[in-house]
Amino acid sequence: MADALKGRTALVTGGSRGIGAAVCRALAEAGAAVAINCRERIGQAEQLASEIGKRGGRAIVIAADVSQREAVTRMIECVTAGLGPIDILVNNAGIAITRSVDDLTEDDFDRTILVNLKSAFLCTQAVLPTMRARKWGRIVNISSGAARGAGAIGPHYNASKAGMEGLTRGYAARLVKEGITVNAVAPSLIETDMMSGQPGLVSRIPLGRFGTSEEVAKAVMLLVDNAYMTGQTVALSGGMAFN
Repeated sequence: MADALKGRTALVTGGSRGIGAAVCRALAEAGAAVAINCRERIGQAEQLASEIGKRGGRAIVIAADVSQREAVTRMIECVTAGLGPIDILVNNAGIAITRSVDDLTEDDFDRTILVNLKSAFLCTQAVLPTMRARKWGRIVNISSGAARGAGAIGPHYNASKAGMEGLTRGYAARLVKEGITVNAVAPSLIETDMMSGQPGLVSRIPLGRFGTSEEVAKAVMLLVDNAYMTGQTVALSGGMAFN
């Protein structure tokens, strides 16, 4: 996809590390200018932006809590001023608070829904006006196999990711005639910070290893490149489950 996205602007939430960082690199390699959003890991995000710049790409860092409407509004204004109107949105920001049913609290549930689900709603609503005006847009939501399976984190996490896939289908159905596609990628057991300290989980994967952030990024790019595919969830599970 070299230069396939030249002239496009992409925003990746939670883009400083892991899956988000891999997606930022892939988008930049395809020619898009990339806004890297993070909440706290500004140093890592700036290092990534510098790396992209050294490879001939354009990237800026926008620190914002995407679960808060005012912060999202300011973020979109900053991205538009720095790189131009947003054509591609990747809703990747999320948290994973591991809890058993007996230990799960109301605060755990509320925080998870706020960060994992409400943020995707807020960011999507914020980018729609310019996408509609330009009759072109790509929105990709990073879900999880937990949206349909038992998962290892807890029912609050399952609910947040299932909600994200419902959000994906709802927007896709209503925006398809305006040149905007909305899809999801649902990875399971990817080698990121979330999986650190849990090597025993590899035994669940028929392929025999964790997935990589780069493999998730390739799935995201497939969706960005395909104008005919919308409302779909692409699962990556190393053979653990089949749609």
